[in-house]
Amino acid sequence: MNSDYLWDRSGEPDPEIQELETALAKFRHRDQPLVFPETTEPERKRRGSVLRGWRFIALAAACVLIAVFGIARLRLQQAVPAPTSWEVARLTGAPRIGSQSIGENNRAASLAIGQALETDADSRATITASAVGEVSVEPNTRLRLLTTTSPGRQRLALDRGTIRAFIWAPPGEFVVDTSSARAIDLGCAYTLQVDDSGAGLLRTTMGWVGFKLGNRESFIPAGAVCPTRPKIGPGTPYFEDAAQSFRAALSAFDFAALRPAQRSERLDLIINQARRQDALTLWHLLLRVDAGDRERVYDRLRALVPPPPNVTREGILRLDQPMLDDWWSELGFGDISLWRRFERSWSQSAPRAE
Repeated sequence: MNSDYLWDRSGEPDPEIQELETALAKFRHRDQPLVFPETTEPERKRRGSVLRGWRFIALAAACVLIAVFGIARLRLQQAVPAPTSWEVARLTGAPRIGSQSIGENNRAASLAIGQALETDADSRATITASAVGEVSVEPNTRLRLLTTTSPGRQRLALDRGTIRAFIWAPPGEFVVDTSSARAIDLGCAYTLQVDDSGAGLLRTTMGWVGFKLGNRESFIPAGAVCPTRPKIGPGTPYFEDAAQSFRAALSAFDFAALRPAQRSERLDLIINQARRQDALTLWHLLLRVDAGDRERVYDRLRALVPPPPNVTREGILRLDQPMLDDWWSELGFGDISLWRRFERSWSQSAPRAE
């Protein structure tokens, strides 16, 4: 090949280069927008079909990887006993375990069963267990590691303050008790706050969380929050971008001492302002309203998310649990069977911090 010809077309041309120039001549720059040859409709359909095929293959491969990762994680959990302590790292200030300040003399620290980790207004820390996850402990927080009756499970108690949990253990294996509700991880990341009165707020940022006190339970998917109050338990979850009037009416409905007429008025506002994603709130309200109000909640939820064919009006009005669960699956927030699988065993112990 003559390299001079490539630079300035001088010298003897190379036959292969000339052939390539001829093939590409129709795409030569002419100080006008480049126009590619028109693709026929059958050709577009064929290419679209090929592209969709590759997308399907990629999606299937991703699903296989997720399934393999999930199985491997379950096997890892079965093979490795639950840790009896969590590694503690100081982030700022002087967090303490009992009377011992973390980071003194550059020694590693661990939080053992029965011990409490405390931070003041100027300190933060993290606790980590390799088979479970990582929990950030924010200022003015008291957190304890509790015993559990089942191997492989981890249980903390948040007495006050704020924690941010990122959990990679299998769903249902990690819980946090507060004085007003128990948070059961279902594969997620979340923030949990508790004040000195025991009132709290759970905010899910990934996956979803089960929140429970006795027979009162809430499911909080990513983007939603749920308050809780002592002696009442978790309120009704909602998405944070809901209208302020919607959220205020829901808070009053859940926790305020209202006369029947006031309660009905708040419920009317919630129903009338509910959007498609607020089906999350309406589904929970089916179990929390009086029997006389359940029908109008049902009608609004049905208009937003039609139930599957096997779910009947009569079944929902009598709170048929399998039908409620099947309708939940239509909302797009995850498979509720995960929760049903784990709630029975966790419910054997008290849902409040010991």
